[in-house]
Amino acid sequence: MSRNANEGVPETEREENAPDRAPGSPKTPARRGTWRQARWVGFARPVAAVLAAVCVTVLATVGTLRNTVLDRGFYQQVLDDERAYDRLYDEVLVDPEARPVTSSLLARLPVPGAVVTANLKTVLPPATVRELTDEQIGAVTGYLRGDTDTLALSVDLTPVLANVDKLADVYLGGLVSEAQGREKVDLPAAQKRIEAAVDDVAAGRRPADLPTVELSDRAAENVSTFLLSRVPESERDALRPQVEGALRVGDVATALAAVGPHVVGGRAGAGAEEGEQELLRITEGGRWNVVEDLESAGMHTGALKSARSITHTLGWVYTLAVVVGVLSVAFLWVTGPRRRLRRLRAIGWSLAAGGGLTAALFGAVRWKADGMWGEAPGSWPPSLAALVEDLEKSALETLTTAGLVAALIPLAVGVLLAALSSVRRRPRAARSLTARGRTWLLAAMSAVTATAVVLGVTFVPATASGTQELHCNGSVHACELRYDQAAYLATHNSMSTTADRFISPLQDGDITAQLEGGARALLVDTHTWERPDQIAERMKLSEFAPEMRDRVTGLIDKAHPSRPGLWLCHAVCRGGAVPLVDTLRDIRSWLDEHPGEVVTLIVQDGISGEQTASAFRKAGLGRLLFTPDDDPQAQWPTLGEMVKDDKRLVVFAEHADGPADWYRNFYRYGMETPYAFSAPEDMNCVPNRGGRNKKLFLMNHFVTRAGGSRIDARKVNAKDFVLDRARHCEAARGNPVNFVAVDFANLGDAAGAVEALNAAREP
Repeated sequence: MSRNANEGVPETEREENAPDRAPGSPKTPARRGTWRQARWVGFARPVAAVLAAVCVTVLATVGTLRNTVLDRGFYQQVLDDERAYDRLYDEVLVDPEARPVTSSLLARLPVPGAVVTANLKTVLPPATVRELTDEQIGAVTGYLRGDTDTLALSVDLTPVLANVDKLADVYLGGLVSEAQGREKVDLPAAQKRIEAAVDDVAAGRRPADLPTVELSDRAAENVSTFLLSRVPESERDALRPQVEGALRVGDVATALAAVGPHVVGGRAGAGAEEGEQELLRITEGGRWNVVEDLESAGMHTGALKSARSITHTLGWVYTLAVVVGVLSVAFLWVTGPRRRLRRLRAIGWSLAAGGGLTAALFGAVRWKADGMWGEAPGSWPPSLAALVEDLEKSALETLTTAGLVAALIPLAVGVLLAALSSVRRRPRAARSLTARGRTWLLAAMSAVTATAVVLGVTFVPATASGTQELHCNGSVHACELRYDQAAYLATHNSMSTTADRFISPLQDGDITAQLEGGARALLVDTHTWERPDQIAERMKLSEFAPEMRDRVTGLIDKAHPSRPGLWLCHAVCRGGAVPLVDTLRDIRSWLDEHPGEVVTLIVQDGISGEQTASAFRKAGLGRLLFTPDDDPQAQWPTLGEMVKDDKRLVVFAEHADGPADWYRNFYRYGMETPYAFSAPEDMNCVPNRGGRNKKLFLMNHFVTRAGGSRIDARKVNAKDFVLDRARHCEAARGNPVNFVAVDFANLGDAAGAVEALNAAREP
């Protein structure tokens, strides 16, 4: 005899296991829950499912927008990914087609435009550009979020004007030093003399110290006519004999004094004050109102205002979507089939549909991306148009990627719940629970699912957009490389620069400029100021050609007495020197402004280890110094670990080994190639100091031909030339090249070669 299938099964479980009544079957006696069969419920359930799907789409979309378009970190990430700051200096500001704009901007500055454009990173340092840009990004995102009612973009130009003023002092200082015949300029004294001379002219007195100038009769007549043209016509005849007579004998001072009260008409200081006031007027007190200039140039901000009308409502839209979505899911649960596990089916497909809608939305945006941006104005330089286009594409790609990742959360959860609802047989653990226990278990699962969806679509886009991604030496990939796996552009004799007026310099820009240009290793020489009797001995060890040695030695009798302190010099300090501690402070400031950079110093030490340690303490570098393991074969940390620990300055010595634990002898840890190459074709990779099989590898890559060879530097610093030699040396020595040491690092593209080496290396 067959047994009843439900025999021995509790009544409540029998009810849950009973199949739903088929349409047209006899009605069962009325009992609790029959309201689920009401007609209005049948109409309301599809509506609730659609509402749930729409709410999921809204949550995912709003969460993506809040973590990308409305987050200032998103924009800085895009700028970093596209190397916007480097491209601004290397492509846009030096574009010949941008010259009309830069010429207009520089027209009223007290420095020739060519001087400013050649010193762009001094006038407008990358750190300043980043700070100014971040300020404007914050203003725009705040406006879009509704934090402010007006779009106020106002740039503080005070740091830029201060840098221009410093550059003007340096430029004028060079001119004055030549006029004064002094090695060191006394700019304040020169300014006082100029003011006194102009004051004398304004008062009709003959200024002192003006030279006599030989003029032909015709030239004297022309100059007289020019000077007298500024004098009232009624007084010209009376002054003409005095002016012409003075000029015929070359007495410019007397001629100027005669017309001075009419030409100058005031003190010299008044002109400086008027110039300062004019500069402040042009910049509106040191601030630049960007919005006014954009609108006057035809670039209206109406699009931002329209966007704000939408974006500042996202907060309450998000809240509304959460409330409606939760209510819709709750309704689907309560009105679902008697078997509670099957109630998850409608909920799961609603979530999956919401995720699918979100993916379709962001997929369509990416597909139609090409038609979303207008053409750049024809007046823009091509380099600027290309930069803006790349930024737009990168921003859109990051945005849509974040949206697609956010869509995966509800899609995956929904499919999982739908699959779970199809399970026919309840797991043994679930069968052991009471009906009430199973109800609470399913309710808890639904609550966890809803929370996961809401939080997922809110926070996952922030992860996908990569706003917190760590950059090391300008690259995310480099963070994964160990210190001994990465390559670094190194500048040979970094302190010997044209900027600091060294005799026979080996670099152009100063050390800060070299760091800005991509150098991440500095090869420097430390010394104390030599006595005359030490010159000859030092010159024997120098790289100067014999005629250069004779020239420097000939300056000994004219040189100033020895100067106290510690210096960075190339062979002899009288041939050029910069203070050691001050230079270290500059390096510290640069590292503070660039928290993702790791820098190495390799010191040809002409001072003791104790003196070196003292200089680093005075410069405030102790907190940044990395201490290598005492075992040269120990594993180095990754650049990412060094950046996170803020131990980003590695210091080696050519001779010393301590006493500070961070100050190690380079040749215990590293090896090198030869460095005395007289022609590019002479370069080879044979072992030199340090022998073989060391973890660090220094490739000396410069030509010394009667000193540093600028002409050869342009050739050997070419990207392909550097890459070919580096790969040859790596194959010959069995180690990756770490330090590529070059002269005149601003010539060629050695930095590009180093970047290519790092990109090809695997952690």
